[in-house]
Amino acid sequence: MNWLYLVGIILFLLGLMFSIALHELGHLVPAKIFGVRVTQYMVGFGSTAWSRRKGETEYGVKWIPLGGYIRMIGMLPPRPGDDPTKARSTATGPFQGLIESARDAALEEVRPGDEARVFYRKKWWQKVIIMSGGPAMNFVLAFVFFSILLVGIGLPTWAPIVSPETNTCVIPASEQRTTCKPTDQPTPAAQAGLKPGDRLVSLDGEKIGDWTAATHLIRSHGAGPAQLGIVRDGKPMTLDVTLIAQDRPNLEDPEKIDRNVGFLGVLPTEVMQQQNLGQVIGYMGELTGRVASSLLNLPEKMVGVWHAAFSGEERDPEGPVGVVGAGRMGGEILASDLSNEKKIAIFVNLLAGFNLAIGMFNLIPLLPLDGGHIAGGLWEGLKRAYAKAMRRPDPGYVDIAKVLPLTYAIAIVMMIMAGLLIYADLVNPLRLTG
Repeated sequence: MNWLYLVGIILFLLGLMFSIALHELGHLVPAKIFGVRVTQYMVGFGSTAWSRRKGETEYGVKWIPLGGYIRMIGMLPPRPGDDPTKARSTATGPFQGLIESARDAALEEVRPGDEARVFYRKKWWQKVIIMSGGPAMNFVLAFVFFSILLVGIGLPTWAPIVSPETNTCVIPASEQRTTCKPTDQPTPAAQAGLKPGDRLVSLDGEKIGDWTAATHLIRSHGAGPAQLGIVRDGKPMTLDVTLIAQDRPNLEDPEKIDRNVGFLGVLPTEVMQQQNLGQVIGYMGELTGRVASSLLNLPEKMVGVWHAAFSGEERDPEGPVGVVGAGRMGGEILASDLSNEKKIAIFVNLLAGFNLAIGMFNLIPLLPLDGGHIAGGLWEGLKRAYAKAMRRPDPGYVDIAKVLPLTYAIAIVMMIMAGLLIYADLVNPLRLTG
């Protein structure tokens, strides 16, 4: 195995563990601020690899990096009318017994004097803040990573700089070749003396800001003489060029051909163009919409993952990917032949996108996700506000224990989905590089 591939996997897993740790910290800090007793803060699942107790909380790392958790006492309220400090008999019936057993387990950690420190007794808005803290940390991390990517590194874009790969001859668009023949006529760029590294800055006095502008100006000019402004080795120059008419692929639809458009005969150079914070927000907003659309279509996307895993169909580039698949992508990035700058850019983008997806997934208003608890807190706030406005008795806490059967069903579905993604990522992974 390529050692860079292994390093890439390890680096991604470390980045993932860091993201999980901050996600759980987003829950831990407000929980402690609001006085909830937190007994555990763990990154990972399974058996404990390392832990240390500080005060009333055990901090640790577990071996399986597929998530994390904090354990807050009193997540579930007692049955209405019960004394929360006393045990009672378990109800009969499969679902009711399941609910009451969960209540008993939640109350076991409540010590004398902890009655005011249980989660369910906190104000509804405190519950919402505590449970929103995790996804909020993922969004903050995503913004930080996207800022590093766009502002610090930049996005790949085609610049109006003559590429070393530019041909010196005119190759008709209908011919599928990249090398020149002795019978090919030289390009207008070659005849004018353009060299690799020259930056195009104007055409007949009209400024060229980017490669798209350069292409439109050259094509719309048509055949004939023109003055081409360039910068070579930091010095501005003007070259006389004679553009020719050529049939070229349409810029919007390469399957179509634009007839007799102006042709210079240069290829652009790919550069990393830095952006500003406003563009970071726009970029993140656009990606958020795409992730939200993917989450809405998740059942359909998982059908595609099933076919990819068991029928060998090609993975959907816009489909879900698990931790194993993302780790393999990290390995492929570092083992690729890309420049170090591009490797870092793609790697940072992968971590940013993963944090954005984790944050949005956790906001789905279903238990056991954070969004389910947030929805419960908001519902409690609405009920209390309505009762106060109507001068009715306080309705009390929202009893999320009542939806535990559905919660367990959803948890099973999520485990099946996670297992399917892991299997698909092993047998038919989604690849970033060719």
